[in-house]
Amino acid sequence: MTVELSMVAALIALGMFQLALTAIEYRRVHGVKYANTARDVPSEKQDSKFLGRLSRAQSNLMETAPYFIGLALIIHLTGISSDTTQLAAIAFVALRLIYLPLYAFGVPDIRGLVWTLSFIALGVMAYAVLVAVPWTSVQEPVTRLIGSF
Repeated sequence: MTVELSMVAALIALGMFQLALTAIEYRRVHGVKYANTARDVPSEKQDSKFLGRLSRAQSNLMETAPYFIGLALIIHLTGISSDTTQLAAIAFVALRLIYLPLYAFGVPDIRGLVWTLSFIALGVMAYAVLVAVPWTSVQEPVTRLIGSF
């Protein structure tokens, strides 16, 4: 297993942890009885700031996780894993781990920096994939397709 796939497993564990934290806080705020309903009727209680932050952190992770997982799979399956892609994958997951408490406890500026660094790590992985694509082999079918019109 490549480092990149190991980091996918770590990211999945982090995502499950975030989901559990959010669910626990939701039940604390709104009560287990309400949490177990279909929630067709809005809760009489307002979300706590902590719950809002946990929910937004979870949503934010879900926005970038598919890209990370896809890139890690491509890197693994094509055999282009390198020191650079491995470091980028480790950095992405480590930074996402740091991001969670920063967001949950409302730390603004450092949180933004950590998010930016994690996005750069994702960009490094994307760059490694894009430079490995044999673009000349893609050009021929595209030319044939365009020529058929």
